[in-house]
Order: sequence, then C-alpha cells, then structure tokens
Amino acid sequence: MIVLGVDPGSRVTGYGFVEKQMNRLTCLHAGVVAVPAEVPFYERIHRIFRSMGELMDQYRPDEMAIEDVFFAKNVKSSLKIGHARGAVLIAAAERGLRISEYSPLEIKKAVVGYGQASKEQVRAMVQRILRLSGAPSLDASDALATAICHLNWTRWKPPERKARVE
Repeated sequence: MIVLGVDPGSRVTGYGFVEKQMNRLTCLHAGVVAVPAEVPFYERIHRIFRSMGELMDQYRPDEMAIEDVFFAKNVKSSLKIGHARGAVLIAAAERGLRISEYSPLEIKKAVVGYGQASKEQVRAMVQRILRLSGAPSLDASDALATAICHLNWTRWKPPERKARVE
C-alpha cells in the first residue's frame, strides 16, 4: 500500500509517499511544494492544487493522510492553511483517494511517542523509521510522519476483485 502524507501550508506544503510491504515502510519520494510569498494568494493555492494533483498522478497512492486543522493564535494564518488544505483535499477527492485526517498530537505520538515533540525530534524519528540516508526538510518530514501515523493505525485490505464474466 502507498500512502501520501501531507503537511499543508500556504507557502510550503510538505508531502511524502510511503509504501508499506509486509511490516516494512519505505519512502518512495518526499519533498515540498514551495510557492514564493510574492505570488498572489489565489495563485499559490492553485499551484498547490496543480502540483499535488501531478504528484498523485505520478505516484498513484492508495490513500492520503493529511494533518488536521489546528487552532493557531493568528486567525489569518489558520485560514490560509485551511485554503491550502482544501486545495490538497480537492486534488485527492478528484482522484478517488480515501482520505484520513490526524491532529498534530496524534501524528507526534504515533511517530515519537510524545505529543509535544519538536519538529526536529519528529524528523529524527522519521529518518530512523524509514532508514533515510539524509535528513528531509522539516515540512517533508512532517508529511512523512503523517503517512507513517496513518500506516500504523490502519489495516489495509486490497479492494476485492470482481469476477470477470466473459
């Protein structure tokens, strides 16, 4: 099973594709969709939507896990993150992906064992769990952690194949 993990942001959206075979997790690809702050907000959201759709088409995940909305002190920032999240959710829905949402606390607990872990602690555990030779960016490691969290919580069964009648 391949899961796309996403850490949404209006300027930088992290993503990571993690495959689970038997009990082994492997990072297929991870990175960020970064859009300069000078680009108008509506265009940033469109670029996130388009880029995430292209990545989904290329890596063909079975499911997507995304960080749930959290309440920040800055309401305007929260709304912008919500827009970016919406762009990713629509791209996934268009492709028929099953979507699961996890709070930052759930993700940190699943990966580090402690809900108040720092981003650096999450990155270190992601690097260890996935046996990565280098450290991913903090946004990409958060996305990979979201995928790991989902894979730790779900029991995936391949879709049942209907008998072909000829």
